[in-house]
Amino acid sequence: MGIKKKNTKNPPVLSHEFVIQNHADIVSCVAMVFLLGLMFEVTSKAAVLFITVQYNVTISSNEGPEETAVNHFHHGIKDLATVFFYMLVAIILHAIIQEYVLDKINRKMHFSKTKHSKFNESGQLGVFYLFSFGWGTSILLNEHFLSNPVNLWEGYPHLLMPFQMKFFYICQLGYWLHALPELYFQKTKKEDIPRQLVYISLYLVHIAGAYVLNMNRLGLVLLVLHYFVELVFHISRLVHCVGRSVADPVLGSLAADPVLSVLTVGFGLGPPLSNKVHCVGMVGPGAGNCQFLITVLAAICLSQAFMMWKFINFQLRRWREQRQTLTLKKKQAPAKSKSKKEKTNGVNGVTSNGADSPRVKKEKSS
Repeated sequence: MGIKKKNTKNPPVLSHEFVIQNHADIVSCVAMVFLLGLMFEVTSKAAVLFITVQYNVTISSNEGPEETAVNHFHHGIKDLATVFFYMLVAIILHAIIQEYVLDKINRKMHFSKTKHSKFNESGQLGVFYLFSFGWGTSILLNEHFLSNPVNLWEGYPHLLMPFQMKFFYICQLGYWLHALPELYFQKTKKEDIPRQLVYISLYLVHIAGAYVLNMNRLGLVLLVLHYFVELVFHISRLVHCVGRSVADPVLGSLAADPVLSVLTVGFGLGPPLSNKVHCVGMVGPGAGNCQFLITVLAAICLSQAFMMWKFINFQLRRWREQRQTLTLKKKQAPAKSKSKKEKTNGVNGVTSNGADSPRVKKEKSS
C-alpha cells in the first residue's frame, strides 16, 4: 500500500482563505512600503504624513534661567493618514500575539470552541488594556493631572497637547479601527458581529469625540479608569477559561466616570457660579457653549447607562442559569436517594434484612 500524502494544497491567490491566512504578511508589506518611502527624497514627504505625528507647534518657556523650546501638537485632517498607518501596525501586532502566544496556549489547554473564542478575545484585549492603562497612567503622572485635578479644565479649550498624549490618541484610534477588519480576518460568527460593531463604535465615537472637541485631558482620565476595569474583567475571564472561579470586577468605573465627567464638564468647563447664568433659556454668545456641554454630558451619561444596563442584564442572565442548574441538581438528588432506598428495601429483588425474607419451612425428620 502506498503512503498517503498530506494535503498541502494552498488556497488560490487572492481568495478569501488566502487573504485570511496571510493577512499579517500582506499588511506587513504595505507598512514596509511606507517605511521604505522615507529612504527616498521624492516620497519622503508623503511617507512622513503616515509615520510621524503632524501639526507640531513649538512654544518657548522661560521657567528656568534659559529659554527652552517645548513641542506641542494639535489635531487636523492629516491625522487620518497617521491613524491609518498605526492601524496597520495594530493588525501586525494582533497577528503576532495570536500566533506566538495565544495559539500555543490553546494547543496546550485544549479548550472547547466557546472557551477558545473567549480566551482569544480576552487575551488580545487584556494585552491592549494593560499597555494602554500603563501608558495613560504615565501621561497623567507626567502632566500632573492626578496631583492637580484643576488641570483637567483649566485653560479650556485645550487646543495643544504634548507629544505623548497626541500619540496616545492616534494609537487608540488606530487600534479600534483595526478591530473592524479583524472581524473578517478572525472569521467572527454572524450572530456576534452586531455586538462587536456596537462595542467598537462606542470606543471610536468617544475617543474621536474627546480628541476632536479638545477634551483630550478628560478623555484620557476616563479612558484610564475604564481600561482598568476592562483589564480586571478580561483577566478574570482568562482565569475562568483556565478553570478557576473568580469574582466579577467591581462597577467602580461605571459610577466614577459619570461623576468625574459631571464635575469636569459641568463645573470646571461650565459658566462660573458667580455669574448666576443657567444654560436653560440662555441667549447670547455663551448659549452655544452651554448646549455643547449639555450634549457632551448627555453622551457620557447615556453611554455609561448603556454599559451598566448591559452588565446588569448579563449578571441577571448568569444568575438565572446558575439557579436553573441548582434546581436541576436538587431534583436529581431526591430521585437518587429514593432509588437507593428502594434497593435497600428489597424492591429490586435484593433483601437488606433476613427478617423481611419469607420463612423457610422445616422438614420433619422421619
